Amino acid sequence: MGLFKKNIFGQYLIIKKWIIRVLGAISHQRYHRFNELKIEGSDILRGLPEKNVLFISNHQTYFADVVAMFHVFNAALSGRDDTLKNVGYLWNPKLNLYYVAAKETMKSGLLPKIFAYAGSISIERTWRSSGKEVNRQVKMSDISNIKKALDDGWVITFPQGTTTPFKPIRKGTAHIIKHYQPIVVPIVIDGFRRAFDKKGIRIKKKNILQSMEIKPPLEIDYENESIDQIVEKIEYSIEQHHSFLKVIPQEELMLNEQLNKQRNW
Repeated sequence: MGLFKKNIFGQYLIIKKWIIRVLGAISHQRYHRFNELKIEGSDILRGLPEKNVLFISNHQTYFADVVAMFHVFNAALSGRDDTLKNVGYLWNPKLNLYYVAAKETMKSGLLPKIFAYAGSISIERTWRSSGKEVNRQVKMSDISNIKKALDDGWVITFPQGTTTPFKPIRKGTAHIIKHYQPIVVPIVIDGFRRAFDKKGIRIKKKNILQSMEIKPPLEIDYENESIDQIVEKIEYSIEQHHSFLKVIPQEELMLNEQLNKQRNW
């Protein structure tokens, strides 16, 4: 890798590599000491192609979820099965790994801007801005950037666009799947909301068991399945369909209600 080589978004790869190394070293104990991360299915990652892979996941904090995925992905690609033992896997991290995030979140301070350099595809949300409901057109440049990232590597997205559980899947994700036809890999996470604050930066509680399950790629008929059918498939695969409500522990339901009293399930 040349010293001044850039990626498709004009970012210096050497800077991105060191950001991932440093932030990874700092955050490692959050998933392997203060709290434990139970991982399932990381071997699936090694069987995926180098590019055009879209990961879809439920979302519980702004940053802790995606940081954990960076750890798990790089550990798996270094030959580790379902473990983050020995942080040396971050010495040569996967640099064509990106994640979709709200532009206003990634510009909200110095730390988010550093996180953004590590791989953010920052987009303008069409339904919410500065805590208020809005209704605006999708920016084609945002869609184009997601396509560029898929052509270059792997992309992580949170199709609900919020950390609130059981919110509707945004149809934009289904449109991307149907038109760009990536391999779609579901991920289900849990425990992050209990362990961290909403931003996923401050440790709220220790000795919490967090979990991340990586599922086999979805079988999708890109030509014949409708957008609504793909949306429903996403809901089930990341366990955010309303039918999963009945299996959530009562304690978790009460906590979610306290976090957002206006939630309408």
